[in-house]
Amino acid sequence: MEKYYQKVTNSEEPSTPLSSKKSKLDNQNSESTKLGENSKSTELGELLENLPSDPARRKRILDYDPNIHDQVRRHYLLKCPCQPRSHKFPQRDIYRTKRRFNSSWFDDHVEWLEYSIEKDALFCLCCYLFKPEHGDQGVSDTFTAIGYNNWKNKQGVKDHVGTVGSVHNRALLNCQALMNQKQHLESVISRQVEVSKQNYYTLLNASIDCVRFLLRQGLAFRGHDESEFSKNKGNFLELLEFLAQHNESVKAFAFENTPRNLQLKSPSIQKDIINVVAVETINAIMCQMSDAPFSILVDEARDHSVKEQMAVVLQFVDTKGEVIERFVGIEHVKRTDAHSLKLAIDELFSRNGLSISNLRGQGYDGANTNFERK
Repeated sequence: MEKYYQKVTNSEEPSTPLSSKKSKLDNQNSESTKLGENSKSTELGELLENLPSDPARRKRILDYDPNIHDQVRRHYLLKCPCQPRSHKFPQRDIYRTKRRFNSSWFDDHVEWLEYSIEKDALFCLCCYLFKPEHGDQGVSDTFTAIGYNNWKNKQGVKDHVGTVGSVHNRALLNCQALMNQKQHLESVISRQVEVSKQNYYTLLNASIDCVRFLLRQGLAFRGHDESEFSKNKGNFLELLEFLAQHNESVKAFAFENTPRNLQLKSPSIQKDIINVVAVETINAIMCQMSDAPFSILVDEARDHSVKEQMAVVLQFVDTKGEVIERFVGIEHVKRTDAHSLKLAIDELFSRNGLSISNLRGQGYDGANTNFERK
């Protein structure tokens, strides 16, 4: 009996193979990792959205997680400095004179000067984001933590800016570097993606041009030997190489720096482009026909694989009064009897929006379609 039935342990559940347990644990770990990443992304988004705008309510950059320092800085820079110009600034006694902040001060330092409604004081956004905590003597917390409110002395703001190598100017350069599109990591990646797209479109357009030329001339695409060292790789690849010799962009991407996973020169992509060209050609023919009466010509056409095929040609008169004859495709049929041909023609009419009420003539080349079915 033990030969045919598996033993069950004394526990309530049957024993589980170690491999299945391991796979379950791996799945659980991967799911928990994804959930953790999603939750972290959500938490970061909520944190950035809830960052206080008033400079007096902000906590130090160093108090945030070191991994999100740049995200917090970039978020504040994108929000722009806190400059409530429409606020009714309160008055205060300064040397026995009533004075208040003048919003015109913002115009001189629009990139970084901030005003705190809570403290009625000025702050510097750049120094808040990038002011060093240690190592610079004479670094004041006036424009980062305390606030400047001497409305009688505007020179104090200019003194904060200082010389070219001052702490403020270095902080301003750091802000510009962070937001500089050429140095920003996301921008670099985006630019690389854009360059890849342009190269892809360049090669795609070159492939389409080669396909259109070969189709117009009725030439074969493939070669007997399309390997790298073949002397004749077929019309498509040879024509593409000829085009690359006269176009540096195509040459650089199609033959010199082609990614391994790029398939634009592959036979499958050639067929896809041919199918798209066929659809566009049929659509152009249907637009040219409009609702004009037409005739249909059908004949048998076998290929090397001896498959039964039906070649279809339409005749109609265009708006200029000229008789137009257009080949609209080859339909594969299982048999060449009348019933099979009729079904194929009905499908062709339905696919191209042709109305049988406009059909005025039919020609089948006198082929015999009354053979005996097996």
